[in-house]
Amino acid sequence: MQHTEKHLKSSDFITDTVIGMSDGLTVPFALAAGLSGAVSSNMIVITAGIAEIVAGCIAMGLGGYLAGKTEQEHYQSEYNREVMEVETVPEREKEEIKEIFAEYGFDEEGQTLLANQLAKDKTKWVNFMMKFELGLEEPNPNRARNSALTIGLAYFVGGLLPLTAYFFTSTPREGLLVSALITTICLFIFGYFKSKLTGQSPWIGGLKVTATGLVAAAAAYFVAVSFDKIFN
Repeated sequence: MQHTEKHLKSSDFITDTVIGMSDGLTVPFALAAGLSGAVSSNMIVITAGIAEIVAGCIAMGLGGYLAGKTEQEHYQSEYNREVMEVETVPEREKEEIKEIFAEYGFDEEGQTLLANQLAKDKTKWVNFMMKFELGLEEPNPNRARNSALTIGLAYFVGGLLPLTAYFFTSTPREGLLVSALITTICLFIFGYFKSKLTGQSPWIGGLKVTATGLVAAAAAYFVAVSFDKIFN
Protein backbone atom coordinates (compact mmCIF):
# COMPACT_ATOMS: atom_id res chain seq x y z
CA MET A 1 0.00 0.00 0.00
CA GLN A 2 1.36 3.39 -0.99
CA HIS A 3 1.93 5.74 1.94
CA THR A 4 0.88 9.33 1.35
CA GLU A 5 2.08 12.00 3.75
CA LYS A 6 -0.17 14.98 4.26
CA HIS A 7 1.58 18.18 5.26
CA LEU A 8 0.29 21.71 5.47
CA LYS A 9 1.74 23.88 2.72
CA SER A 10 1.50 27.62 1.98
CA SER A 11 1.60 28.34 5.70
CA ASP A 12 2.50 32.00 5.10
CA PHE A 13 -0.64 32.52 3.01
CA ILE A 14 -2.80 30.76 5.60
CA THR A 15 -1.26 32.77 8.44
CA ASP A 16 -1.83 36.08 6.63
CA THR A 17 -5.40 35.13 5.74
CA VAL A 18 -6.14 34.21 9.35
CA ILE A 19 -4.70 37.50 10.62
CA GLY A 20 -6.62 39.62 8.12
CA MET A 21 -9.91 37.74 8.23
CA SER A 22 -10.10 37.37 12.00
CA ASP A 23 -9.47 41.08 12.59
CA GLY A 24 -11.69 42.03 9.66
CA LEU A 25 -14.63 40.09 11.02
CA THR A 26 -14.11 41.26 14.60
CA VAL A 27 -13.06 44.93 14.58
CA PRO A 28 -15.56 46.45 12.10
CA PHE A 29 -18.35 44.34 13.62
CA ALA A 30 -17.44 45.58 17.11
CA LEU A 31 -17.37 49.18 15.83
CA ALA A 32 -20.74 48.81 14.10
CA ALA A 33 -22.20 47.19 17.21
CA GLY A 34 -20.92 50.01 19.37
CA LEU A 35 -22.32 52.68 17.06
CA SER A 36 -25.65 50.85 16.86
CA GLY A 37 -26.13 51.51 20.54
CA ALA A 38 -25.43 55.23 20.24
CA VAL A 39 -26.75 56.50 16.87
CA SER A 40 -30.08 56.42 15.09
CA SER A 41 -28.99 56.35 11.45
CA ASN A 42 -27.72 53.38 9.48
CA MET A 43 -25.80 55.76 7.23
CA ILE A 44 -23.61 56.83 10.14
CA VAL A 45 -22.80 53.22 10.91
CA ILE A 46 -22.09 52.46 7.24
CA THR A 47 -19.90 55.55 6.77
CA ALA A 48 -17.90 54.89 9.93
CA GLY A 49 -17.65 51.19 9.09
CA ILE A 50 -16.34 51.78 5.58
CA ALA A 51 -13.84 54.36 6.87
CA GLU A 52 -12.62 51.86 9.45
CA ILE A 53 -12.34 49.06 6.88
CA VAL A 54 -10.28 51.24 4.54
CA ALA A 55 -8.04 52.40 7.38
CA GLY A 56 -7.77 48.84 8.69
CA CYS A 57 -6.83 47.45 5.26
CA ILE A 58 -4.04 49.99 4.91
CA ALA A 59 -2.78 49.59 8.47
CA MET A 60 -2.93 45.80 8.46
CA GLY A 61 -1.44 45.54 4.97
CA LEU A 62 1.38 47.92 5.89
CA GLY A 63 2.01 45.92 9.04
CA GLY A 64 2.24 42.73 7.01
CA TYR A 65 4.60 44.38 4.53
CA LEU A 66 6.92 45.71 7.23
CA ALA A 67 6.92 42.33 8.99
CA GLY A 68 7.87 40.62 5.72
CA LYS A 69 10.65 43.12 5.02
CA THR A 70 11.97 42.77 8.56
CA GLU A 71 12.09 38.98 8.16
CA GLN A 72 14.05 39.33 4.91
CA GLU A 73 16.46 41.87 6.38
CA HIS A 74 17.04 39.74 9.46
CA TYR A 75 17.77 36.67 7.34
CA GLN A 76 20.16 38.58 5.09
CA SER A 77 21.98 40.06 8.07
CA GLU A 78 22.47 36.64 9.66
CA TYR A 79 23.46 35.15 6.29
CA ASN A 80 26.16 37.77 5.78
CA ARG A 81 27.47 37.15 9.28
CA GLU A 82 27.56 33.40 8.68
CA VAL A 83 29.47 33.90 5.40
CA MET A 84 32.02 36.03 7.24
CA GLU A 85 32.46 33.38 9.95
CA VAL A 86 32.93 30.62 7.37
CA GLU A 87 35.61 32.74 5.68
CA THR A 88 37.43 33.89 8.83
CA VAL A 89 36.99 31.09 11.38
CA PRO A 90 36.31 27.92 9.36
CA GLU A 91 37.63 25.51 12.01
CA ARG A 92 35.25 26.88 14.62
CA GLU A 93 32.38 26.59 12.16
CA LYS A 94 33.36 22.97 11.48
CA GLU A 95 33.19 22.29 15.20
CA GLU A 96 29.68 23.72 15.23
CA ILE A 97 28.72 21.36 12.40
CA LYS A 98 30.07 18.44 14.39
CA GLU A 99 28.08 19.54 17.44
CA ILE A 100 24.91 19.60 15.37
CA PHE A 101 25.47 16.06 14.05
CA ALA A 102 26.45 14.88 17.53
CA GLU A 103 22.93 15.77 18.66
CA TYR A 104 21.63 13.37 16.01
CA GLY A 105 23.77 10.51 17.35
CA PHE A 106 26.69 10.51 14.89
CA ASP A 107 30.02 9.37 16.30
CA GLU A 108 33.23 11.42 16.10
CA GLU A 109 34.33 9.85 12.81
CA GLY A 110 30.96 10.50 11.18
CA GLN A 111 30.86 14.07 12.46
CA THR A 112 34.31 14.82 11.04
CA LEU A 113 33.48 13.21 7.69
CA LEU A 114 30.24 15.17 7.29
CA ALA A 115 31.81 18.44 8.43
CA ASN A 116 34.62 18.09 5.90
CA GLN A 117 32.20 17.22 3.11
CA LEU A 118 30.01 20.24 3.84
CA ALA A 119 33.04 22.53 4.02
CA LYS A 120 33.85 21.76 0.36
CA ASP A 121 30.93 23.90 -0.81
CA LYS A 122 30.73 27.20 1.05
CA THR A 123 27.24 28.02 -0.21
CA LYS A 124 25.81 24.74 1.05
CA TRP A 125 27.87 25.13 4.20
CA VAL A 126 26.36 28.53 4.97
CA ASN A 127 22.85 27.34 4.10
CA PHE A 128 23.29 24.37 6.42
CA MET A 129 24.37 26.62 9.29
CA MET A 130 21.48 29.00 8.67
CA LYS A 131 18.97 26.20 8.88
CA PHE A 132 20.37 23.90 11.53
CA GLU A 133 22.36 26.28 13.73
CA LEU A 134 20.16 29.37 13.58
CA GLY A 135 16.86 27.72 12.64
CA LEU A 136 16.26 30.20 9.80
CA GLU A 137 14.69 29.42 6.43
CA GLU A 138 15.26 31.78 3.51
CA PRO A 139 12.07 33.85 3.15
CA ASN A 140 10.24 34.18 -0.14
CA PRO A 141 11.53 37.37 -1.84
CA ASN A 142 7.90 38.32 -2.54
CA ARG A 143 6.86 37.64 1.06
CA ALA A 144 6.41 41.30 2.05
CA ARG A 145 4.28 42.16 -1.00
CA ASN A 146 2.20 39.00 -0.81
CA SER A 147 1.65 39.42 2.91
CA ALA A 148 0.44 43.00 2.50
CA LEU A 149 -2.01 42.07 -0.26
CA THR A 150 -3.31 38.94 1.48
CA ILE A 151 -3.84 40.57 4.87
CA GLY A 152 -5.37 43.71 3.38
CA LEU A 153 -7.76 41.81 1.12
CA ALA A 154 -8.75 39.37 3.87
CA TYR A 155 -9.42 42.28 6.23
CA PHE A 156 -11.56 44.03 3.59
CA VAL A 157 -13.67 40.93 2.90
CA GLY A 158 -14.01 40.14 6.59
CA GLY A 159 -14.96 43.71 7.48
CA LEU A 160 -17.51 44.08 4.71
CA LEU A 161 -19.53 41.01 5.74
CA PRO A 162 -20.98 42.35 9.03
CA LEU A 163 -21.50 45.80 7.50
CA THR A 164 -23.77 44.55 4.69
CA ALA A 165 -26.66 44.14 7.15
CA TYR A 166 -26.94 47.92 7.56
CA PHE A 167 -27.56 48.41 3.83
CA PHE A 168 -30.93 46.64 3.84
CA THR A 169 -32.31 47.35 7.32
CA SER A 170 -34.14 50.45 8.57
CA THR A 171 -32.50 51.17 11.92
CA PRO A 172 -29.15 50.48 13.56
CA ARG A 173 -30.82 48.14 16.05
CA GLU A 174 -32.27 46.02 13.25
CA GLY A 175 -28.95 46.16 11.42
CA LEU A 176 -27.16 44.98 14.54
CA LEU A 177 -29.39 41.91 14.87
CA VAL A 178 -28.89 40.90 11.24
CA SER A 179 -25.19 41.77 11.40
CA ALA A 180 -24.77 39.67 14.53
CA LEU A 181 -26.38 36.70 12.78
CA ILE A 182 -24.23 37.09 9.66
CA THR A 183 -21.05 37.61 11.65
CA THR A 184 -21.72 34.68 13.98
CA ILE A 185 -22.14 32.34 11.02
CA CYS A 186 -19.05 33.75 9.25
CA LEU A 187 -16.92 33.60 12.40
CA PHE A 188 -17.86 29.99 13.01
CA ILE A 189 -17.25 28.94 9.39
CA PHE A 190 -13.93 30.77 9.36
CA GLY A 191 -12.86 29.27 12.68
CA TYR A 192 -14.01 25.82 11.62
CA PHE A 193 -11.99 25.70 8.40
CA LYS A 194 -8.99 27.49 9.91
CA SER A 195 -8.78 24.86 12.63
CA LYS A 196 -9.31 22.05 10.13
CA LEU A 197 -6.42 23.30 7.99
CA THR A 198 -4.11 23.55 10.98
CA GLY A 199 -4.97 20.09 12.29
CA GLN A 200 -6.99 21.21 15.33
CA SER A 201 -10.52 20.31 16.32
CA PRO A 202 -12.68 22.28 13.83
CA TRP A 203 -15.70 22.47 16.11
CA ILE A 204 -13.74 23.77 19.08
CA GLY A 205 -11.82 26.16 16.82
CA GLY A 206 -15.04 27.48 15.32
CA LEU A 207 -16.56 28.07 18.75
CA LYS A 208 -13.44 29.84 20.03
CA VAL A 209 -13.27 32.25 17.10
CA THR A 210 -17.00 32.92 17.31
CA ALA A 211 -16.87 33.58 21.04
CA THR A 212 -13.94 35.98 20.65
CA GLY A 213 -15.72 38.05 18.00
CA LEU A 214 -19.02 38.19 19.86
CA VAL A 215 -17.40 39.15 23.17
CA ALA A 216 -15.54 42.02 21.46
CA ALA A 217 -18.73 43.24 19.80
CA ALA A 218 -20.74 42.97 23.02
CA ALA A 219 -18.10 44.95 24.92
CA ALA A 220 -18.10 47.71 22.29
CA TYR A 221 -21.91 47.84 22.27
CA PHE A 222 -22.29 48.17 26.03
CA VAL A 223 -19.50 50.75 26.28
CA ALA A 224 -21.21 52.85 23.58
CA VAL A 225 -24.62 52.53 25.25
CA SER A 226 -23.15 53.46 28.64
CA PHE A 227 -21.39 56.54 27.31
CA ASP A 228 -24.52 57.56 25.43
CA LYS A 229 -26.55 57.41 28.66
CA ILE A 230 -23.91 59.29 30.64
CA PHE A 231 -23.51 62.19 28.24
CA ASN A 232 -27.05 62.45 26.93
